[in-house]
Amino acid sequence: MLALAFLGCQPREGAEEASAAEQEPQAPPAPPDSTPTVVLETNMGRIVMEFDATKAPRTVRNIVRHVEAHFYDSIIFHRVIPGFMIQAGQYTPDMNIRSSSAAPVPHEGDNGLSNVRGSVALARTNDPHSGARQFFINLVTNRNLDFGRYPDGFGYTVFGRVIEGMDVVDRIARVPTEVRGSNERVPVEPVIIVRAYVAEEEQPAEP
Repeated sequence: MLALAFLGCQPREGAEEASAAEQEPQAPPAPPDSTPTVVLETNMGRIVMEFDATKAPRTVRNIVRHVEAHFYDSIIFHRVIPGFMIQAGQYTPDMNIRSSSAAPVPHEGDNGLSNVRGSVALARTNDPHSGARQFFINLVTNRNLDFGRYPDGFGYTVFGRVIEGMDVVDRIARVPTEVRGSNERVPVEPVIIVRAYVAEEEQPAEP
């Protein structure tokens, strides 16, 4: 969130989902695989992320469940801030909100993982325990977003890292953006997650 970022550029979860999701049961603990690999096939290239379910079990389980349910398919990167981060997880290309019944995840930021370049973290509102489905990829090292360093003390939960495709992430960071409704820094041409899947679940193509 950076001085200016602290007020207006922080990675944030859509407020539209927080109140409804509070009624839902919380996500169960970590999946069996402690380091699941999730692939994002975007219209600008492939991004591969490795999650750490040992350090952030509830967060990883929640995101993986959304991936397995194909929630992120056809979702866009709706916030692109060069020198800071790129964010996805809520909007379709026409800027409609894709809803989810998943409950917000209890904050897991005190896990020793840092918001370094290439790390993947959970977006949220001002409530530290409001993160649910939106995530962001740090373009640079943003230690000011870490637990204990962020003004509210909680910071943003890091739950994974990009292990392939940072060149794609950097290309996304350079796309032109515009204001669309209440959303700033929206790519002029949609950057679409065409498909998201857990790597082990990828099915071979038909011959």
